[in-house]
Amino acid sequence: MNVLFEEDGAFKAGAVLADNATSLQVETASGRRVKVKAASVLLRFAAPAPGELLERAQAGSAGIDEAFLWEACGEAEFGFEELAREYYGRVAEPAEAAAILLRLHAAPVYFHRKGKGRFRKAPPEILKAALAGLEKKRQQALAVERMAGMLKEGALPEEFAPILRQLLYKPDRNRPETKALEQACAETGLSAARLLQRCGALPSSHDYHLERFLFEFFPQGTGFGDYAPAEPPRDLPLAQARAFSIDDAETTEIDDAFSVTPLEGGGWRIGIHIAAPGLAIRPESALAAIARRRLSTVYLPGRKITMLPEEVIEGFTLAAGQERPALSLYVDVGADYAVRGAHSRAECVAVAANLRHHDIEPLFNERTLAEGGADFPCREELVRLWEFAGVLEAERGKPAANPLHAEYSFHVDWSAPEGRIDIVERPRGSPLDKLVSELMILANSSWGRQLAEAQVAAIYRAQNGGKVRMTTAALSHEGLGVDCYMWASSPLRRHVDLINQWQLLAQLSGEPPPFTARSEALLAAMRDFELTYAAYADFQRGMERYWCLRWLLQEGVAETTARVVREGLVRLERLPLTLRCPSLPALEPLARVAVALSAIDLLTAEADCRYLKTLAAAPADAGAEGPGPVPD
Repeated sequence: MNVLFEEDGAFKAGAVLADNATSLQVETASGRRVKVKAASVLLRFAAPAPGELLERAQAGSAGIDEAFLWEACGEAEFGFEELAREYYGRVAEPAEAAAILLRLHAAPVYFHRKGKGRFRKAPPEILKAALAGLEKKRQQALAVERMAGMLKEGALPEEFAPILRQLLYKPDRNRPETKALEQACAETGLSAARLLQRCGALPSSHDYHLERFLFEFFPQGTGFGDYAPAEPPRDLPLAQARAFSIDDAETTEIDDAFSVTPLEGGGWRIGIHIAAPGLAIRPESALAAIARRRLSTVYLPGRKITMLPEEVIEGFTLAAGQERPALSLYVDVGADYAVRGAHSRAECVAVAANLRHHDIEPLFNERTLAEGGADFPCREELVRLWEFAGVLEAERGKPAANPLHAEYSFHVDWSAPEGRIDIVERPRGSPLDKLVSELMILANSSWGRQLAEAQVAAIYRAQNGGKVRMTTAALSHEGLGVDCYMWASSPLRRHVDLINQWQLLAQLSGEPPPFTARSEALLAAMRDFELTYAAYADFQRGMERYWCLRWLLQEGVAETTARVVREGLVRLERLPLTLRCPSLPALEPLARVAVALSAIDLLTAEADCRYLKTLAAAPADAGAEGPGPVPD
């Protein structure tokens, strides 16, 4: 005796070795012996042999039309042998009955299983919907094949254009376009970005990286929407001092400026003037909501995405020749630069000049200060500020900038196809760096202390154990050597600075501050800013890496010098670019090596780096460690 039974969702046949009441010992056609429950047996037969039955059943099943079966059977539940008898018009042979069983089992759209070997025809409306679904899947499969074929041939399917960014950066694997792209990538061995680039879907490698960032952080675009203009107050007192700013050539959000006024009896009144959009932008306004969403200006070489609209920035940036609202900290110092007193106030400041690094540093540097140097506008004020900065630095016991670090300016000429990049290295720790850093530390720590003493909530930056974090507690910043430190000096480009400015203005005017220490709005803004600001910084570093690779290609650099960072990792001396170098031998950090560069890939922002030889140490190691943080 032989049996047809079901095991793990599959139909099998075998010869019965032992037949017990509840189970059978069966030897399958492959020779395997199994224990089969009696309830799992669907058909008992003497002939044909088990293997032959399955072969004949499968062949017979292929010729049976499931739609005809559905039409032929009644509405009631039935067994496969019953239907086989009706289909053949007689008692079906074992192979014929098994063929009917296989066809019923393979057509779940037409027949719903109700038990072992038992079925019921699908209701007409359910069958219609299921068949429509099958047809849709069939059409989608054809579309996937068509689109994959086009991609492999280097053509972009028209369906891709509206969802191109989603396909690149956050593909939905249920979409046929995604399936087609994955299939084409698997068959060509190319990444999605590389394949789409070959199809002409990527305007440039630069836009590929930029669009990824915009897709995540600016899904609705970089426009600002509707907002009411920010009108500066007209009744602010005019400052007696004339201020000047110090920035690089591309800065348009000029947040800070300085002034030096001689005092009767000796000494000077040093003014630190911070742009005051908080006087016009109220916390409940649409502009405040814009700043809350964006949280910071986004910087990348050759471009930026501002936190506030350009027309708002133009109304508050401390531009030369303008009188602008400012929150000023005045510090009175003696001839020895010892602080005698300080006070803050909101006022209107006349800006006399916007000094730029590239213009002033050749005239104002350590050499010209030692030699006397030539005269130029604001020279006397700069000397006073630099001398005061030296006293502040000594009191803190911490340098404002590490002179071994370097910073790099990226200048993109967009008139050239896809842009031409110029990267300029600038050592840190210059007199200009020192005086700006020290005065910013003074303003941010003084105002932080002022709010803490008045028990007005603020967002601080604290550093303990080497880790910097945002907090609403006025904790110390070990790296800067101050008892508390907050960001309040860049309200045009950072949301936390704008929040802190609102708090300062309220404290100075005696009004209730917009935020309390336990305000959920304040805590949420702090958390969101810290995460977003870090993400923006990562994006900036990524784009700077991209432009470094572009510079290497642009200049045709095949070999260059580098410094060892750690095992298998080097940093190029000419650029702020770190690369993996698998062939690097065991060398001490900062050892100089010559490396060969090849296979620069702008889509992955990677390059092959190969060790050539070890070099002697350079006479000066300036810039070897790369840029470090500068307080502001």
